[in-house]
Amino acid sequence: MILLLFSGLLIILVYSNCHIKRSTRAFIYTSPEEVPVNHAGLVLGTSRYLRGGGINPYFQYRIDAAEDLFLRGKIHYIIVSGDNSRMSYNEPVHMQSALLEKGIPEDRIFLDYAGFRTLDSIIRCKMIFGQDHVTVITQKFHAQRALFIARHHGLEAVAYTAGDVSVRQGAGVMTREWFAKVRAMLDIYLFHSSPRFLGDPVEIPGPPL
Repeated sequence: MILLLFSGLLIILVYSNCHIKRSTRAFIYTSPEEVPVNHAGLVLGTSRYLRGGGINPYFQYRIDAAEDLFLRGKIHYIIVSGDNSRMSYNEPVHMQSALLEKGIPEDRIFLDYAGFRTLDSIIRCKMIFGQDHVTVITQKFHAQRALFIARHHGLEAVAYTAGDVSVRQGAGVMTREWFAKVRAMLDIYLFHSSPRFLGDPVEIPGPPL
């Protein structure tokens, strides 16, 4: 019985991951020159600092990727979406600060304080920030899940992959991601999940002159 249950869980785990990777492969770009132009880029949040100290490389690579696309004219505005559920923890503000340090104008950055999960960030990008097309900026493993959610909800999204970390450094994150993809499938096909918060629309201006 235990073996049967384990086999079933393993099948679900493998199927979910393969399905999400296969269905989003065509929308993921690794070369900035090939990324289509979109009005906005959506940077998905993560902690700026590691628990043991120092800058989180996932964070830094996402900021670097957003800067690259912005300077190339591939995106006109940047939405930074992340967790702000505690007074002492504010992913959007940290991302904004990092972008400002790189010289990105403040009026080109929009903050989404209610991106508690990837699903929240994606759906809010469409429903709150009014974007029908967007370039998601994160690591490839995360982009697959984000695009799966986005395209199911009618958001014509592509992704530009930020730099990744070594297998040794990222082993824990990658293990969690396998289960996160299962949760994404359940959110879409079983739970029909919605963001924790919506709120008033935020208008992003048209393309700058």
